[in-house]
Amino acid sequence: MVSAALYKTAFLSRFHEHSFRKPLLPLDSKTRRTSQSSRKRPTLEKNRAMPFSSSATNQDSNGGEEEAALHSFKLNEQTFLASLMPKKEIRADRFVEDHPEYDGRGVVIAIFDSGVDPAAAGLQVTSDGKPKILEVIDCTGSGDIDISKVVKVDGDGCIVGVSGRQLTVNPSWKNPSGEWHVGCKLVYELFTDTLTSRLKKERKKKWDEKNQEAIAEALRHLNEFDQKHVKVEDTSLKRIHEDLKNRVDLLRKEADSYDDKGPVIDAVVWNDGELWRVALDTQCLEDDSASGKLADFIPLTNYRIERKYGIFSKLDACSFVTNVYDEGNILSIVTDCSPHGTHVAGIAAAFHPKEPLLNGVAPGAQLISCKIGDSRLGSMETGTGLTRALISAVEHKCDLINMSYGEPTLLPNYGRFVDLVNEAVHKHRLIFVSSAGNNGPALSTVGAPGGTTSSIIGIGAYVSPSMAAGAHCVVEPPSEGLEYTWSSRGPTIDGDLGVCVSAPGGAVAPVPTWTLQRRMLMNGTSMSSPSACGGVALLISGMKAEGISVSPYIVREALENTTISVGAGLPEDKLSTGQGLIQVDKAFEYLRQSRDTPRVCYEITINQAGKSNPASRGIYLRDASACLQISEWTVQIDPRFHEGANNLEQLVPFEECVKLQSSEKAVVKAPEFVLLTHNGRSFNVIVDPTNLSDGLHYYELYGIECKAPWRGPVFRVPITITKPLAVKEQIPLIKFLGMSFLPGHIERRFISVPLGASWVEATMKTSGFDTSRRFFVDVVQISPLKRPMKWESVATFSSPSTKNFFFNVENGRTIELAIAQFWSSGIGSHEATLVDFEIEFHGIKTNKEELLLDGSDAPERITAEALLSSEKLVPSAILKKIRVPYPAIESKLFALPTDRDKLFSGKQILALTLTYKFKLDDGANVKPYFPLLNNRVYDTIFESQFYMISDPNKRVHALGDVYPKSSKLPKGEYTLQLCIRHDNVQYLEKMKQLVLFIEKKLEDLIRLSCFAQPDGAVMGNSSFKSSVLIPGELEAFYVAPPSKDKLPKSCPPGSILVGEISYGKPSVAIEKGKQTSYQISYVVPPIKVDEAKTKDLSSYCKKSVSERLQEEVRDAKIKFLGSLKQGTVEELKQWKDLCVSLKSEYPKYTPLLAKILECLLSQSAGDDKFFYHEQVIHAANEVIDSIDKDELAKYFSLKSDPEDDEAEKIKKKMETTREQLIEALYRKGLALAEIGASKDETPAAEDRPEQHDLFEENFKELKRWVDVKSSKCSLLLVAHERRSKRLGTALKVLNDMIQDDAETPKKQLYDLKLSLLEEIGWKHLVSYEKQWMHVRFPPSLPLF
Repeated sequence: MVSAALYKTAFLSRFHEHSFRKPLLPLDSKTRRTSQSSRKRPTLEKNRAMPFSSSATNQDSNGGEEEAALHSFKLNEQTFLASLMPKKEIRADRFVEDHPEYDGRGVVIAIFDSGVDPAAAGLQVTSDGKPKILEVIDCTGSGDIDISKVVKVDGDGCIVGVSGRQLTVNPSWKNPSGEWHVGCKLVYELFTDTLTSRLKKERKKKWDEKNQEAIAEALRHLNEFDQKHVKVEDTSLKRIHEDLKNRVDLLRKEADSYDDKGPVIDAVVWNDGELWRVALDTQCLEDDSASGKLADFIPLTNYRIERKYGIFSKLDACSFVTNVYDEGNILSIVTDCSPHGTHVAGIAAAFHPKEPLLNGVAPGAQLISCKIGDSRLGSMETGTGLTRALISAVEHKCDLINMSYGEPTLLPNYGRFVDLVNEAVHKHRLIFVSSAGNNGPALSTVGAPGGTTSSIIGIGAYVSPSMAAGAHCVVEPPSEGLEYTWSSRGPTIDGDLGVCVSAPGGAVAPVPTWTLQRRMLMNGTSMSSPSACGGVALLISGMKAEGISVSPYIVREALENTTISVGAGLPEDKLSTGQGLIQVDKAFEYLRQSRDTPRVCYEITINQAGKSNPASRGIYLRDASACLQISEWTVQIDPRFHEGANNLEQLVPFEECVKLQSSEKAVVKAPEFVLLTHNGRSFNVIVDPTNLSDGLHYYELYGIECKAPWRGPVFRVPITITKPLAVKEQIPLIKFLGMSFLPGHIERRFISVPLGASWVEATMKTSGFDTSRRFFVDVVQISPLKRPMKWESVATFSSPSTKNFFFNVENGRTIELAIAQFWSSGIGSHEATLVDFEIEFHGIKTNKEELLLDGSDAPERITAEALLSSEKLVPSAILKKIRVPYPAIESKLFALPTDRDKLFSGKQILALTLTYKFKLDDGANVKPYFPLLNNRVYDTIFESQFYMISDPNKRVHALGDVYPKSSKLPKGEYTLQLCIRHDNVQYLEKMKQLVLFIEKKLEDLIRLSCFAQPDGAVMGNSSFKSSVLIPGELEAFYVAPPSKDKLPKSCPPGSILVGEISYGKPSVAIEKGKQTSYQISYVVPPIKVDEAKTKDLSSYCKKSVSERLQEEVRDAKIKFLGSLKQGTVEELKQWKDLCVSLKSEYPKYTPLLAKILECLLSQSAGDDKFFYHEQVIHAANEVIDSIDKDELAKYFSLKSDPEDDEAEKIKKKMETTREQLIEALYRKGLALAEIGASKDETPAAEDRPEQHDLFEENFKELKRWVDVKSSKCSLLLVAHERRSKRLGTALKVLNDMIQDDAETPKKQLYDLKLSLLEEIGWKHLVSYEKQWMHVRFPPSLPLF
């Protein structure tokens, strides 16, 4: 399966990379897909009967009439409103009319989604007046705030928040302990991208107004100066003019670089003696400075206790709830990460007393909202979110779970989450309903977990004529209902049906208040799942009311055996629709009749005769070899009771005589009867596909209980056969001519890829239509232990024309070509579209597809041949990326708090945090890479993984989980922390040595050379460029490793250079980089460092051994002085004593004095800053006084001879001395500036000498030795300009310093900038910079 999003929001494109794990939602015809109609039946299928509800159960006599009513209708206001929230299609409306009190009452549904807004329309109360939403939790941790910091109220009744703001506490709030837990959060981290974008626009508009006022004021001052001083010649006036101009320029540049990171809200948590209470200070969000104050906030507590929510501000209109965990140390602020979850909840259970036609399917049901979409990842689900959601659903004793999320999977019905779901279903009797996916119309496109997990009811998406006319507003609706084109199809890769049943896949339902609307149209299996879930809620409501035992086993059986078929009712339609469209009223009658039926599910395990692996859940014959021979299969049926079933009363007595029926005995042969007991039974099945025509064939072997045939099938064994066409012509070309399409029609062709083929060049030609047509063209290929390979395209034809396509294939395996006209494309035209589709196979077979160069200098020999037709061999190998390995420097294994992380089995979840360090010499886009863990959410044994990349300031620059993304990081040092969760300590212990790879794109691509001889790289000749491969002839060439001089600078041994190698060139025009290519890797070997070309100067030394020894001892003492710690009083005393001793031993020795100054600067200023700066001035003066400045100046006024070694030594020494002088003058100047700034605050300051003249005198001296505008002295220049009241120039210099500094941002510089902005009076910039301070210098790392 390709990386296009399986489950998409209504605004995602069809080819968005790695955006699976989004809500299951296509963008109607412009992006994803919709339906399947009939195709010609092979001869053998004419008399097949499949067990839909009509053939297996009693059917209401009015069923046919009602089905016909769905197909012939006219819209009026009532039917239009009803079409917006479809219920008639599944007969939910009829059921509630007949049973008004069975409308979901007594049923609790857990919504695993992006979060549900408790303020949304229809989600306040149930139909019987109970609270609609019982709980709202963020299972991902994306809204968590560390509130472990505890403060006390001061004498004024105030506390200091983590943001630094002074917060007034409401005196009426009870807090017996007097302890206030505080934390803060950038509010945009709680908002969706859509909401953030809206707020940014509105905030930018207001900020621009304030900035324009400041610009106008600055221009006024500049103009006034120009009018007063027509001709400026005085240096002082020139500087004033420059300062005024700088102010204008600064304000304009700030407008250009404006980047709103959002306000910071303070959070305060306390215990009132009974409950944890929460208050937020949202004043920064309000226009009115009197609003949003902490003291005015109405305290909240955990939502489940009081069921209250808050609104951040009128501007955002975003509601939130709060939950406190870990004894008051973690606050979770819960917001939704997209409208999707609220929409889903509305379909399932919204209640509108004044608009009953817009009610959800089960308006009497109650909900808990389990947010599994992580706001930090857009809305992607995480393993942590999924696990916590299951824990919560069991804890709240939910009856149902709806999950409209998912993605492609490597292994169906496998993984940590699947294991937990199985426990929830089998032990706790939860009924789990989930979307099948939006990746159709090709087969085997169902996603995990909904379409691939046996214990989950996977739902396909259906559209009725009334939905098309009303919700979708099409001009002419289809004559009958059909599956949406984009709805994912089965079977799973292990043969299971994939889609269980179908339900309406679109609705106009409630959305969060921050969208500034009440309802919105969305469509997808995301919508069909809650529709089915709501239908099941009606069933459970009735079962509870009538005392019928509720079990997911019998409910699923009832759903599957009472459906109505969709479309023509062909057997293979089940791969699209499942057993059909659910019918709630019929399912309930079935459940009534099944009151005394054992609550059993039938687990099916199938093995091909003679093979123990792999086991499957169905029979899926896809490749040519399997379709050309008779095969024998062993089917094991294991009845499964719920955990805790009574051995003597339930397990021992269980015995069923089951009649096995094949939907086509000529193809599928099995015994006629089997006796099932609790321990299960196996039997053999013979499948004979040899006489089948090419194409798709679907059969079922199903079991009917002899004593209760009214139940219909108690189990089904799905058999899918896709008999492929073989390429028989000498030219590997297949043509499908004259295919006729109407809206929603799908044509499937199965082709066996010939040996030697690696890519396809295809042509699609359309004709015979007038209005624009939109087609989905999919190609799917399946390989063992690999996600299905999927290529897809949306082809729009505004007029009859031709389009070319290119896609890769694996030789020897079957591909499915699925061409579908979108269900609503061409509606109203009544003209069929004629399509001719040509497929031409190409390929070059090599002895090595993926190539590994081991780091040696030897080239790799490649042999190539063309098996199909002549091909041009054009080898091209390019290394594009580097992956540098890093070991973990620290690992920490610990148990998580019990609040959210204790499994329903009683096991405590553990977390392993691994810490890595890496450094970037230049800014780069980097991608963290963990090969063992990446790219698997559901099909992995690990519960979850999450990483954060932070700088030394604790600013998080990037975060992610199983699908790491490239992030732009500036030059500097970084820490990556990876958190892995599981309850098995042994699994986590094995992860402690996990290697991190940091992947970067190479600035200069490395093109590898190919040669016709093994020594070509050494000799520099025999280059291999291209050749023509003739079938039957073998050709060889060599790929040489890169030369060492081409390797990137930061390329440590063990790094891997990764790129692509291709062998052929497509004949059709394709996108750049889309040809068939394979991975090529190069392992960087140990590289010998070139010896420095230095001369041995020892022979020129004229000093005696004794003199040289004394110098070595002196230098060692100075080095030792620099290594001493000065943290404690005793250490500082020892350091000072050594300074005095060394100064007496080596008086006026400049390197010693410079080292003392350096050590002094590394110390903290402490409380007595004046004394500290005086010490710095004294130390700097000692350095300055130790240097003969006249001699130094004289030396640099003369030129030295670069050829004279002795002269070079003297030059180096004099340059070092000059640098020491500059550093001393610079540090002295900064200390003088600090003393001047704090003069008014210092006691008895009038008794001290005036510092201004000393500062200017020092500054003047410094200018003799260095350009004070250079980066090394910029900070002193800022101080000089500030002292001169030229704040505009000071800010300009400071901004230049910040921009030129490629290292990690220094808080000192930004604090200085803030103080300059405050002094100049630009309040809007002060507020802006304070917000950025929380981004650049957060108080702590965020929680995982």
